[in-house]
Amino acid sequence: MKKRWGTILQIAATYIGTVVGAGFASGKEIVEFFTVYGLVGLIGILVSGMLFIWIGTKMMLLSHRIGAYSYEELNTYIFGEMVGKVINVLTLLILFGVTSVMLSGTGSIFEEQLGFSYQWGILFTLILCYAVMIKGLDGILAVNSLVVPMMLFFSFLIATSLLGHHDFSHVFQKEEAQVTWKSLVSPFAYVAFNLAMAQAVLVPLGKEIKDESVLKWGGFWGGIGLCCMLISYHLALSSLPNVAQFNVPIAEVLEDFGSFIHILFLIVVYGEIFTTLIGNVFGISRKMQKFFVISEKWMIVGILLLSFLISQIGFGSLLGFLYPLFGYTGLLLLFCIAVKQ
Repeated sequence: MKKRWGTILQIAATYIGTVVGAGFASGKEIVEFFTVYGLVGLIGILVSGMLFIWIGTKMMLLSHRIGAYSYEELNTYIFGEMVGKVINVLTLLILFGVTSVMLSGTGSIFEEQLGFSYQWGILFTLILCYAVMIKGLDGILAVNSLVVPMMLFFSFLIATSLLGHHDFSHVFQKEEAQVTWKSLVSPFAYVAFNLAMAQAVLVPLGKEIKDESVLKWGGFWGGIGLCCMLISYHLALSSLPNVAQFNVPIAEVLEDFGSFIHILFLIVVYGEIFTTLIGNVFGISRKMQKFFVISEKWMIVGILLLSFLISQIGFGSLLGFLYPLFGYTGLLLLFCIAVKQ
């Protein structure tokens, strides 16, 4: 029984760690999708939580039932041979693009927050990523089991520290709570984009786990964890006036919390980026092994080097160009998984 629950928690942690990335960590992603809509945004978070539980779990169960080795096989099963090929190419571009964004993000943390070189930050991350990736899925599960509890603790710390010290009436202000088409679409777009990336890990994870009930509970608690983190960040960010103007709004919330919280914040941000990074590299590696007959170690080296070259474009430029494209692809995936029997 203990081993079963240990596996469930590992799946939940891996789900959370794969979804949470640089945009979540900075708070900017949450502001744009939810916080700017006040109370409607909070309702949108609850909808997102239900979608994460439903669609994320279903993705793993479908992968388990068809024995999908990589996201390519799941997409072919969902969309058919012809459309599946197009989706797989787009998904590969998504994974490479987001991997480069995450890598660029780690360089920015080292440069802006620690005063080290941007390139040294990326190099450190590449070495650490390789060390984890040669362990395969076990390495990803182990890292997420370590990092995700820190993320959850940090979210809980933010929420409890702010309760009683801030006025959250901003969340419920009438002008901020108007229902618009953007506010209605936001939870679906948010989940779609994140699951388009998460399938790189969730699909092989679904195949590896033999017990469907373990997958169901892992998906359930993973979705619950994501929803709770979103709510805590949303409430914290809602305490800021003109929150949309900040590039890293969560840093503004933590400004007066002292050096310990600042250091913890940097560790959590780096961990959030790193878990998404290794998940993407794992998914790309699974895909590319079908086309190139080389050892997995050299495959990982090649993927990391190519991602390094793309990351030189810069964090902001990559984010602005790639993320809208990923969102549209994700919406199609979300809909098709929802209706697939």
